Amino acid sequence: MSELQVSLIAIGGAVIIGVLFYDKWREWRARKSVDSAFSSPHEDVLMGDLAQAAAQREQVETTSVIESHEEVSPPETEVEEEAPIHAPPPPAARVEPAVKPLPLDEFIDCIIPMPLLGPVRGEKVVAAFQPLHLIGNKPVHVIGQNETGDWEPVSVGGVYSSLKAGMQMATRRSFITELEFSELVAGINQLSEDLGAEPELPDMPEVMARARKVHQFIAEFDAKLSINVEARGAAWMMSTLRPALQRMGMDQRPDGMLVMPDGEGGMLFSLSTNPSASGEISKLLTLLLPVSLVAPDRDAFTAMSAFAKSLSQRLTGGIVDDEGQPLSDDALAAIGNEVRSFYTAMEEAGVTAGSHLAHRLFA
Repeated sequence: MSELQVSLIAIGGAVIIGVLFYDKWREWRARKSVDSAFSSPHEDVLMGDLAQAAAQREQVETTSVIESHEEVSPPETEVEEEAPIHAPPPPAARVEPAVKPLPLDEFIDCIIPMPLLGPVRGEKVVAAFQPLHLIGNKPVHVIGQNETGDWEPVSVGGVYSSLKAGMQMATRRSFITELEFSELVAGINQLSEDLGAEPELPDMPEVMARARKVHQFIAEFDAKLSINVEARGAAWMMSTLRPALQRMGMDQRPDGMLVMPDGEGGMLFSLSTNPSASGEISKLLTLLLPVSLVAPDRDAFTAMSAFAKSLSQRLTGGIVDDEGQPLSDDALAAIGNEVRSFYTAMEEAGVTAGSHLAHRLFA
């Protein structure tokens, strides 16, 4: 082997070692930047505001109680001490159970009343409806009038004097077709013979017209809003970023989605980390608000905007739209006004955002 070949091999080895060292250095730098961002004592915009509001509210309530106590306290006088009166304890406050919404609604379901010739046990109804729980991609539900006269989802152990069956008229994908309506009617007729019912079938043209309106409503109000936080420097390491986001209050669901909980089992918004093909780094975080699924009083867009600002400060990133254009405070405020107008329009159209009905249509 010549001296030139030895030199070339040595140079090649040095280049390879240099590339490997550079990659490791970049990985270390990205990890260190995320670690320092989330371990530094930054005040979290979203959590800080909530904590401050709660503290102020608690202070006001405490002050009110003290002042009220001072006002009603009688002046100290010398009186003969009376025997204590043992009054009975006040009755415990009765907690009414939460009323579970029925699975049928006139707005989105084709409902068929089924008066019964005599009482029918719930297990018989459940068994009879088992083959008819889904037509196409549209669910079919049945409710019954129980012994107290209330309507409830039919269940084993119940006894019912009348039934109502219904199929959701539209989903995101499509609205009920004439073939699906005919299948529903045929199934209801067969079940009526088995259960001793006399169904009151609606007119097909009327059902088709209502179904098209529901599908149009879904298309009009199936809205999602996104805010992106973009890295201005090195990409973020996913192995460090995900735990840090969870420390900021986000929950990771079994499917891997990160969500900000609303404190009552629901969510305010979700977060996508948009990882690279290797899944190890990310240069973009996307916060997503399913507007129709979150109640207006949650003010989820304000919370999502505050969270995005907090992330951008911690990670030295920029807040941008889906086209990569910067989103200023004024732009975010304008979007917030549009969200409030959207909620008003949705309410006027017949469905409240975040309600049981909204979740049936948009979830």
